[in-house]
Amino acid sequence: MRIPRLAGALTVVLALALTGCGGSQDDTGAPATARAKTAADRVEPLAKAPQPRLPATVDSADGRKVEITDISRIVPLSGSLNEIVFTLGLGGKVVAKDITATFEQAEKLPVVTRAHDVSAESVLSLRPTVVLADSTSGPVEAIDQIRDAGIPLVVYEAAKGLDDVDKRIEAVARTLGVPDSGAELTARTQERIGKVQADIPAPAKDADKPRVAFLYVRGSASVYLLGGRDSGASSLLEAAGAVDAGKASGLKKDFTPITSEALAKAAPDAVLVMTKGLKSVGGVDGLVKIPGVAETPAGMDRRIVSIDDGVMLNYGPRTDQVLQSLVDQLYAKGPAK
Repeated sequence: MRIPRLAGALTVVLALALTGCGGSQDDTGAPATARAKTAADRVEPLAKAPQPRLPATVDSADGRKVEITDISRIVPLSGSLNEIVFTLGLGGKVVAKDITATFEQAEKLPVVTRAHDVSAESVLSLRPTVVLADSTSGPVEAIDQIRDAGIPLVVYEAAKGLDDVDKRIEAVARTLGVPDSGAELTARTQERIGKVQADIPAPAKDADKPRVAFLYVRGSASVYLLGGRDSGASSLLEAAGAVDAGKASGLKKDFTPITSEALAKAAPDAVLVMTKGLKSVGGVDGLVKIPGVAETPAGMDRRIVSIDDGVMLNYGPRTDQVLQSLVDQLYAKGPAK
């Protein structure tokens, strides 16, 4: 079963939504004492205002060359692209957003795309001077309609892991005529990711690394999936010093329906879920009732890690915050044994 991707294997999943025992519970059902403190849902623009140099001619991921002469009205068609543009310091020029752009600065912008379902009419009504799209943005007819109207539209490959962070930021920065700001932002992002990784507990041996299963769950839609190699979470888990339990158990595609047999083979020490997904199944109490979860080491220990849907797989300027939240929750009780 394949699920379309926002800035990675689970992009569309984010759009559909938008540990241990004891202690009071928050709205996800996870014990408050076991959850990492979450920073405000804001992006942090570069301190120095960018000075765009235009025109800029860039290669689009769909094989076209695109010339950009005006960035006064920018329309990013994914939450991750919105995040990058705002963090580069160009948020004042953004006139629309994808539904997954949940950060505070984009709150009042009109929504023109949901789960990669782009409304060409809505986009064109805003008179954009440049449109930024992911390779998963669509339908094709909507993208063609925007291009046919004479609007410069640049497509970027969807992010799949930490290796894509720099490439995405720098590609967007070149498009908008601010390559120096792109270099500054990538340096800042990598420095912050490095600081998080420097404090990750080191296991005595590889076999001691915590095994973490990424579950995509939506109780309201009766969707219960176990992430494999191409889920988009492997890179994040490995950066946190963990093992992607689904990938390690031999699951080569993105997702497979959760079964007791698949979970037993994955044998996770912890489970990673999106915050809204956890809430949709009734919190930790509901999650462990999904067949097979309670029998895993993670289920028996109620070791659940939840990260906000809007940032988890963006692989962008706030990846350090995502990684920090994962590390704080995963190692709250010490490395898994």
